[in-house]
Amino acid sequence: MIKTILILIAALTSFIMNAQEITGQWNGVLKVQGAQLRVVFHVNKTETGYTSTMDSPDQGAKGIPVTKTSFENVVFKLEIGAIKGSYEGILNSDNIIEGKLTQNGQSFDINLSKEISEKQAFVRPQEPKKPYPYYTEDVKFENKEANVTLAGTLSLPKKEGNFPVVILITGSSAQNRDEEGLGHKPFLVLSDYLTKKGIAVLRFDDRGVAESTGDFAKATTFDFAKDVQAGVEYLKTRKEINKKKIGLIGHSEGGLIANIVAGNSKDIDFVVLLASPGLSGDKLLLLQKELIERQSGIPEGEVQKEQGIFRGAYDIVLASSKFDDTFKSTINSYFKSKYAGSENDGKVKYYTSLINNIWLYNFIKIDPASVLEKVKCPVLALNGSKDLQVPAAVNLEAIKSNLVKAGNKKVTTKILPDMNHLFQECKTGAPDEYQKIEQTFSPIALDEISKWVLGQTK
Repeated sequence: MIKTILILIAALTSFIMNAQEITGQWNGVLKVQGAQLRVVFHVNKTETGYTSTMDSPDQGAKGIPVTKTSFENVVFKLEIGAIKGSYEGILNSDNIIEGKLTQNGQSFDINLSKEISEKQAFVRPQEPKKPYPYYTEDVKFENKEANVTLAGTLSLPKKEGNFPVVILITGSSAQNRDEEGLGHKPFLVLSDYLTKKGIAVLRFDDRGVAESTGDFAKATTFDFAKDVQAGVEYLKTRKEINKKKIGLIGHSEGGLIANIVAGNSKDIDFVVLLASPGLSGDKLLLLQKELIERQSGIPEGEVQKEQGIFRGAYDIVLASSKFDDTFKSTINSYFKSKYAGSENDGKVKYYTSLINNIWLYNFIKIDPASVLEKVKCPVLALNGSKDLQVPAAVNLEAIKSNLVKAGNKKVTTKILPDMNHLFQECKTGAPDEYQKIEQTFSPIALDEISKWVLGQTK
């Protein structure tokens, strides 16, 4: 009996200690598809239980609300509605929470501790170090229509003067002003290179990311275009900027955004498209999926089966007139019919949430041809020959033919050998290769961009 009581006391003591220790900051590193993302949870004790928030420092996201937090019998659980995910782990005697993060039906191991988590170090020789040999200024400007404040960095060759300028426009997914991801900061490298060549650069955090306000999750490509237009209006107020030499450089979806802005604004003097879509959203996503799956070694029969399934899903999107509950239910039913059986519940949930996203819904419906026909300024379009996300030849041909068809003959297109979607010199072009490559941005690509831009700003 005494032994039993002692065991109970020990267990109770352990539980009380654990309950005290669960509050505070918990750090971990999520490893998925070759990428490393730091995750931080801030846990607070309340009268009725616990509350917490989540940070994703590498994506520039802070204070993501956690819907529900619980800690019972050393089991720590979180429900994170903002990312449609959850976390569950067990606090061990070493004060480590061993658990899994589940998102859209997929689970990933991630342990949490009170110690600051460090990602595996990668050498990034191109990343510039302060002090820079030019002037930089943290700036903010407003998209008044959307009640969004965008925060960014304006780089000037010198503090005083009058300079041509470019706005850098990030690709899809929430990104900060450096387009930071997978251990790289391509927009920091590009901005540094161009500023040293005498070109001013404005780059900014996407709405809802880092220091910018707004809700990224509810925004579409056209919303992001309005944010860029707000950046143009801001630059026109700066005495250091040559208002007749304002250009846009867009990467991936950012190129599509650049074309939308250039087609609707007389203030844009030139556009650079980096791995920009020329195909419609549905065709591009199908081709991207096919190439990446094939390169990953997935059997051809499975690749083609998936093509048929997703072609059907995209056809539902194209035929729909509203992004509403009826549409969402239709998509869910469609995937259930294609992936029968309880063992596929996670896949159905993941694919349904993927399509039932306002950004993707609109992206699938966008035909770049209708956007490109309005662009009348000079355009440089570059792609890497090993780009699996926006394949070079077919997209560049679509961009050029649509621009020329609409009467724009000031078009230059070029495929850069052995470069991937990020313009890194690579072996395969596969996304899981991005982080492993030391190079952030090929010097060849940087030179192509700067020479052409300088030619437009003479």
